Amino acid sequence: MSDVVSMEEIRTIADRVGVDITQIDLDSIHLPPGEDFGIPSDDDDVMEEDSLEFDNGFGNILVVDNLPVVPKEKFEKLEGVVRKIYSQLGVIKEGGLWMPVDKETQKTVGYCFIEYNTPQEADLSREKTHGYKLDRSHIFAVNAFEDIEKFLKVPDEWAPPEIKPYVPRENHQQWLTDEKARDQYVVRAGTDTEVLWNDARQMKPELVYKRSFWTESFVQWSPMGTYLATVHRQGAAIWGGATTFNRLERYAHPHVKLIDFSPGERYLVTYSSHEPSNPRDTHVSLSFIVLVYPAVAISNTDFFQRVVLNIFDVRTGKVMRDFKGSADEFAVGLIGGVTGVSWPVFRWSGGKEDKYFARIGKNVISVYETETFSLIEKKSIKVENVMDFSWSPTDPILSLFVPECGNQPARVSLVQIPSKEELRQKNLFSVSDCKMYWQSNGDYLAVKVDRYTKTKKSTYTGFELFRIKERDIPIEVLELDNKNDKIIAFAWEPKGHRFAVIHGDNPRPDVSFYSVRSGTNTGRVSKLTTLKGKQANALYWSPGGRFIILAGMKGFNGQLEFFDVDELDTMASAEHFMATDVEWDPTGRYVATAVTSVHEMENGFNIWSFNGKLLYRILKDHFFQFLWRPRPPSFLSKEKEEEIAKNLKKYSKKYEAEDQDVSLQLSEQDREKRKKLKEEWEAWVSEWKRLHEEEKMEREKLCDGEASDEEEEYEAKEVEVEEIINVTEEVIPFEENQQ
Repeated sequence: MSDVVSMEEIRTIADRVGVDITQIDLDSIHLPPGEDFGIPSDDDDVMEEDSLEFDNGFGNILVVDNLPVVPKEKFEKLEGVVRKIYSQLGVIKEGGLWMPVDKETQKTVGYCFIEYNTPQEADLSREKTHGYKLDRSHIFAVNAFEDIEKFLKVPDEWAPPEIKPYVPRENHQQWLTDEKARDQYVVRAGTDTEVLWNDARQMKPELVYKRSFWTESFVQWSPMGTYLATVHRQGAAIWGGATTFNRLERYAHPHVKLIDFSPGERYLVTYSSHEPSNPRDTHVSLSFIVLVYPAVAISNTDFFQRVVLNIFDVRTGKVMRDFKGSADEFAVGLIGGVTGVSWPVFRWSGGKEDKYFARIGKNVISVYETETFSLIEKKSIKVENVMDFSWSPTDPILSLFVPECGNQPARVSLVQIPSKEELRQKNLFSVSDCKMYWQSNGDYLAVKVDRYTKTKKSTYTGFELFRIKERDIPIEVLELDNKNDKIIAFAWEPKGHRFAVIHGDNPRPDVSFYSVRSGTNTGRVSKLTTLKGKQANALYWSPGGRFIILAGMKGFNGQLEFFDVDELDTMASAEHFMATDVEWDPTGRYVATAVTSVHEMENGFNIWSFNGKLLYRILKDHFFQFLWRPRPPSFLSKEKEEEIAKNLKKYSKKYEAEDQDVSLQLSEQDREKRKKLKEEWEAWVSEWKRLHEEEKMEREKLCDGEASDEEEEYEAKEVEVEEIINVTEEVIPFEENQQ
């Protein structure tokens, strides 16, 4: 057996021979059959029969039962009927329809086998034709051939399952009890994924866990930070813990592309799509789509994708409900058209209960409840031309936007779930576009409305502000001082009553701050201030409110302004050149800015304090992801949080003492570092003097016996030396007439 070589050694060898290992297609490397060269695989257990089964070769075969039993003369007619039904749902292989015949009676036996090109086509066919009524006496029972094999393996006698001994697991919330009250984050660079502590006091990260090839595309934290999800060809997996990150569960979904957790971490939605091999699946003409919707760029491969969505129970790994169909069945509706599949397809109601989820369809909003994973009252909410919807972050309330259609004005509606009662409606006229922004506590809803002017040649913007928790849900209209200003960005203060708007058509737009609760008048919006001419096009509020970063991304090359909204004062201005991402930590104490691999230079991330002090900088080649680990909601009551904030000085004494100790420790470390550098310098000088003394005899010889090293004891003389470099002889012809 060969020696096992670590990934670090492989990288070192690759660097030495000048090979970029990130450019190597590892999938193209095949070992001889049955040979692993002594290298254990992390994925050996993926193919185990008792876990996830991905048997090859039979996933595209169906068994269709309850067919009519017919004599030989009617065999061809029955085969033609079956082929006609099943060829509409996929391409049947040549010779892929086999109908067994009883040798004695020469009649069919009542079932057949159908082999498709792909398992996805077989899966769709089974879903669509199981229970198909051919006539009153023959209702199809369709099963996958693989399932028949499993049924045959079921023993005749029941045996009680083996009871496995309880094995305690690591506390998945252990990381929240860190004595230094630090937060974790995950980074992905090259083939490595690392989880690190943000040790801001030491001004450096501390490694928690590192793994190569941990995921095949991306990683994603669950909403409360309990799990870290990874994505693979066979499906998704979740990992948990504070330091070990053991695998907790796997979710079988071949070729999964996207995943999404429910807010309470109870469910995981996975998504995949592929292009059907049967041209008949593309039942709508592409030329028809382009003709009717010329503004929508839809390619044949994009529009006619076969979509599969699974909703798993996170703890058990069981599929609670699956949704399958063509992409247009899951497309987002627009005025008279389709924009394609929008992620996430399912949007979850607010809160940790994970009670409802919904998706938009053509003229409907389908709301499901998680007790039975079926539609509420077994039917969708019919809303003609509905274009968009969103949930309140805390309550089962839907906000819907319906654009203008004919003589009907546009409108925004609030609908209570599960009663489907309309709580409030606002009609809007001359609407060009509309976007809805919920405040994090669900107290307010801001609707940004772009309206056409009377000439229809330009648009202007205003806001409709809904006060959700007040009686009758009053609505207030807000227009900017210059209503023709373009709105670049909008953001609510988390858990607060303020919002910020970037607006203007100049290269340096303005930033305005508003409050929907000011002074004694809590029912009217008021402007707090406007900052003129800022290099900003994005807003990033601290999770705790009060502080905000005015960021200039893309064209502004990473300009950052740290602003205190309570004091209406700029705390610091900085720059992270070419920054692509800005993300606050969940406590609002620190913020990360990153340059991902969309840029080839300066890849890596910076960690800043909330007031704009750069704490440390990490450079990483091929940098892909930076994600803070979310924290669950606090168990403290609102009254307790207010009491802590009021007596913050008393609570902070302990941490101030710790900060002072760390500061002294850092000072001591700096002194030790300077002392070490001084000792290294003195050692180098001492070594130089020793060598100088050893070479004294050689210098005397070169100086004609003079032993002194003092320059003034020597007389400098200038000596000219002539040297013949080259001699050339040339014969000059002599003519008599030149005499």
